[in-house]
Amino acid sequence: MRQDPVGNGRAPRRRGGLRWWILLAFAAYAAYYWISNRSVDPYTGETVLIDKNITAEDEKALGLQAYQEILQQEQALPRDAEISRQVREIAQRLIAKVPQVTDALAEEHGMEPTGIERAFDWDVTVIESDQVNAFCLPGGKMAVYTGLVPVAQNADAMAMVMGHEISHALLRHGAQRMSEQKLAQIGQMAGAASGMDQQQMQAVMAVYGYGRALPYARKQETQADEMGLMLAAAACFDPAAAMPLWERMQQASGGGGQPEFASTHPDPGRRIENLEALQAKALQYRQRFCELE
Repeated sequence: MRQDPVGNGRAPRRRGGLRWWILLAFAAYAAYYWISNRSVDPYTGETVLIDKNITAEDEKALGLQAYQEILQQEQALPRDAEISRQVREIAQRLIAKVPQVTDALAEEHGMEPTGIERAFDWDVTVIESDQVNAFCLPGGKMAVYTGLVPVAQNADAMAMVMGHEISHALLRHGAQRMSEQKLAQIGQMAGAASGMDQQQMQAVMAVYGYGRALPYARKQETQADEMGLMLAAAACFDPAAAMPLWERMQQASGGGGQPEFASTHPDPGRRIENLEALQAKALQYRQRFCELE
């Protein structure tokens, strides 16, 4: 009997069939992971992915570790420096309004606030650097870079930036990003197990990045913009400072940058439009919660 060295094409079909079974199995696991770890954020009303194994205490520990590492590498201004004092006063005003603002936002969506901030150990450091940047890590550790000061120009604008960064921590965006990364890792494992070559893997991850990861990051920035604006307004800062701030931020970055679809941040023009649309709501929060007037 004549032997067919290629098996009449049956072996390739079996390999192809096995690949699809592997991909189907990983897709089922990814779906299970998403369904079992999704929840509704009380401050945005959005369905989010947060791995139930990532606790607020885990985030806080990771935030503290990152904060300590950054302070070991960067030059911090003395706490009694004028800029340090001013930034600390802004932070204190914002932090004082967190319970009221989170209660109000949760009430808008008919939900209870998470109260995550009750476990935060708040602290803020001014770092001597030309970077136009600031951050707030999970657990409440904050830093403002001196390069941001001339761009902000005033306390109202600085409060917009710091309120935005505080909002990232309150919204648990760090835990969401870690959960999204695990979802991406499931996809990479599926590709590797099914025999995809490097070029195919890169193509799949590019589709995931542009179709899921980057839009998700831009949504987080928009959420932090809104919550941060309400927080700053409640702390008696002028919400109208938000639009010129982001115009100056765009100028400080050179006015160029990546197109929105390839960026983790919204287009500056769109960001300003969103903030303009939120001015009426912000003024309501200022009237409701500001106690200096």
